[in-house]
Amino acid sequence: MAKNIEIAQERIRNFCIIAHIDHGKSTLADRMLEETGVIVHGKQLDQVLDDMDLERERGITIKSHAIRLPYKYEGKTYILNLIDTPGHVDFSYEVSRSLSSCEGALLLVDAAQGIEAQTMSNMYLALENNLEIIPVINKVDLPKADVDGTSHEIEETMGVTKSEIFRISAKQGIGIDELLRGVVEKIPQPKGTIDAPAKALIFDSYFDPYRGVVVLVRVFDGRLRRGDMIRLFSNKKEFKIEEIGYLGIKFEEQTFLTAGEVGYIISGIKEVADARVGDTITTQKGGCSEALPGFEEPKPMVYSGIFPLDKEDYGDLRDSIAKLKLNDYALTYEPESSLALGFGFRCGFLGMLHLEIFKERLYREFNVQIIATTPSVRFNIHLTNGEKIIIYNPIDMPDLVRVNFIEEPIMDVEIIVPAEYVGNIMKLCQERRGVQTDLQYIDEKRLSLKYDLPLIEIIFDFYDKLKSVSRGYASLDYQFKRYQRSAVVKVDILINSEKVDAMSFICHESKAYSWGKSVTEKLQEVIPRQLYKVALQASIGSKIIARSTINPVRKDVTAKCYGGDITRKRKLLEKQKEGKKRMKEIGSVQVPQEAFLEVLKVERD
Repeated sequence: MAKNIEIAQERIRNFCIIAHIDHGKSTLADRMLEETGVIVHGKQLDQVLDDMDLERERGITIKSHAIRLPYKYEGKTYILNLIDTPGHVDFSYEVSRSLSSCEGALLLVDAAQGIEAQTMSNMYLALENNLEIIPVINKVDLPKADVDGTSHEIEETMGVTKSEIFRISAKQGIGIDELLRGVVEKIPQPKGTIDAPAKALIFDSYFDPYRGVVVLVRVFDGRLRRGDMIRLFSNKKEFKIEEIGYLGIKFEEQTFLTAGEVGYIISGIKEVADARVGDTITTQKGGCSEALPGFEEPKPMVYSGIFPLDKEDYGDLRDSIAKLKLNDYALTYEPESSLALGFGFRCGFLGMLHLEIFKERLYREFNVQIIATTPSVRFNIHLTNGEKIIIYNPIDMPDLVRVNFIEEPIMDVEIIVPAEYVGNIMKLCQERRGVQTDLQYIDEKRLSLKYDLPLIEIIFDFYDKLKSVSRGYASLDYQFKRYQRSAVVKVDILINSEKVDAMSFICHESKAYSWGKSVTEKLQEVIPRQLYKVALQASIGSKIIARSTINPVRKDVTAKCYGGDITRKRKLLEKQKEGKKRMKEIGSVQVPQEAFLEVLKVERD
């Protein structure tokens, strides 16, 4: 165990990097690690702080990370605590907690793409937290880099001068040392009081199978020592600090953490849910009386039924989800059963990317193959008797005669797009029931469009369509705004007059016919033909709104007749007709698993 070396607060800098997806956050972090000697150039994998295979493959940061960088400046050693943050909108709460742990932020902008929606969103988050923002233009070495244009955008947006903007190439290592000097010179030192009662913010936590929950903290006041009894504000639970230390490439065990420092704590916590991101830690004796502001419970926005592809794998699926929950505090789940798919779970996610990552991790880490039902969102149902119920699953929708009105979640959406694609974007948003709330020019070429859009319209393929109509140039950011009264309906899918509960969905009444028709047409393609005619129907209550038909396979029962009286053939055909009629009454259509997967891919315009 290393002995603590007291670092004066004036030589500590806590900062993070904020940017849109794929603007180079993780690559910049790699170069900073090399420049400060934490890792040797070329000896480690790229994207050192992205330790999931998925993060490297997709080029995104899913979990926030932190690392301690010792940096020599004017003969003194400074400690730079870098807290890496996710860039995707689904993980914006983690971004906000990481920002709360810092005094400054590097606002990273791709020279080839300019300012994008999440860049703006994260910048406003940083301003709300009173952070010192250092603008940085990355990828200046690219042939298509528009450094002057991007610089002009930043000047207009942030009100800074050209000389205040750093120009770097994280990939080539250009300008990294100048940027590190800028961090020391421009970002203020922490303002904690060492003699005050201990107060620390949890900005991340994860589960280690050998040591329990590892909590990453920023200490704001006082001192936390190994052996101290600590208390968590949100649930009042108490634990003893077994190990405490700094966040290097490997943990550097110490005897204490003091005000202004960033580090880790291991204290025998068994569940990540007990150490929630945003919670405040203090000591049992002489602790602080007020928690740090900003703590929120994670709020799932998208819900989907998760069922095993093979019904015998239910036990494995249950155990796998429980293990994933240990590492993913935002995941919620509860048991669910379906007539068509058997036993499974109704899971809640922060967004569609979160759902995709979850499905991929189930398969990669636990080799469990699943079927996910059509995603849904939370609806507030106001009944005629004055009662209000909340549903996440279309199956739970009460009978229409009992419903007074329904409220759906509306999101505050910001889209940043080049001027030539504005018409396409407006048309798309109007098709998705969007209401425009604002339009502003960022510069001569790019606009910021703001819309109120229903979440149910965003979660299916809105992002793909947005990229398609803008040739990939539009960027999207959204956050929850309010619940709004809406004419939404539940659409049931019937196969041979029997409801298939796993295919039911909720949508606006204006979309019910087109969505229902697209599902029945897709089922017509993927369900095998039977010996009798099969009706595929979409219905609202008892009213059929769309229908497709699977024509029967006809067996040639007259093949054995070599001439003779025509009545012999008619008799055989009549017998076949009666048999088909009886078969249709008692037969059941076997729906292949591919049909459930294909239904998720249908166009929903």
